[in-house]
Amino acid sequence: MTDGQKRIERSGTVRIGDRTVHRMSFGAMRLADKEIWGPPADRENSIRVARRAVDLGIDHIDTADSYAFGVTEEILREALHPYPDDLLIATKAGQTQVRPGEWAPVGRPSYLRQQCEASLRRLRVERIGLFYLHRVDPQVPFDDQLGAMKELQEEGKIAHFGLSSVTVEQIEQARRVIDVAAVQNIFNVAARMGEDVLDHCEQERIPFVAWFPILSGGLAAPEGVVAEVAAELDSTPAQVALAWLLARSDVLCPIPGTSSIAHLEENVAASSLRLSDDHLARLAALRLPEDQLAQLAAVGSARE
Repeated sequence: MTDGQKRIERSGTVRIGDRTVHRMSFGAMRLADKEIWGPPADRENSIRVARRAVDLGIDHIDTADSYAFGVTEEILREALHPYPDDLLIATKAGQTQVRPGEWAPVGRPSYLRQQCEASLRRLRVERIGLFYLHRVDPQVPFDDQLGAMKELQEEGKIAHFGLSSVTVEQIEQARRVIDVAAVQNIFNVAARMGEDVLDHCEQERIPFVAWFPILSGGLAAPEGVVAEVAAELDSTPAQVALAWLLARSDVLCPIPGTSSIAHLEENVAASSLRLSDDHLARLAALRLPEDQLAQLAAVGSARE
């Protein structure tokens, strides 16, 4: 076992459907170009990053049809196919990119099926391990969207189903139609909107996948609390942010994304970082101002 694999073991595990995966996972969105609109400038680098993630012991990779029109799925196939038996690749349907930086929900059953079929081809698999409804489309009855996913599952095209960017009420409505194997919402040390969703997932033992787990800008400011804690632990602000997530709940799985092998290794190393009660108390007081939270929520709802 390599040092990286030993570190990721310390992040713990969760059960997603019939699979047990390490809580420290990897988000593949940044394997595309900077605008998530097309192929990366250096495709070979993105392939190396994906392979290094698996070398480090990551066995849960998250991607989506709408990330650069499937480019990240293609890169994962190029890098990792045939896939290791213990690797869970999660992808998503239900969202399309209208133009760079602008996404919109599309939940018509025919479109969800089309996206699933395209993801199966790009990933070169017969069944998708974990398939999320990326966003709930308010223009389409929610039960119709869930019904389409249930049909895909019954046909053997998806193994497990997940929900992204949802409320507690939507989770419970979905569970009346289909088993929810995971929930994916925005969550980090300074942006804890929807904490009730995490609490609900913890109560129901549903894995909670945190996207945007490392908030940049003010979170990493040299005079900030996170930077202070990082200096005390001889670590980085990003590692402190990830360690806080791992400490927050045993069902929480961060999916930090990067196009840099150095940053990837830094993120995985956060698995072995332990925060003291004093560190946790100081970080607990950290909150973004309401106006910044509102802006972040707006960007998140349009993007992820």
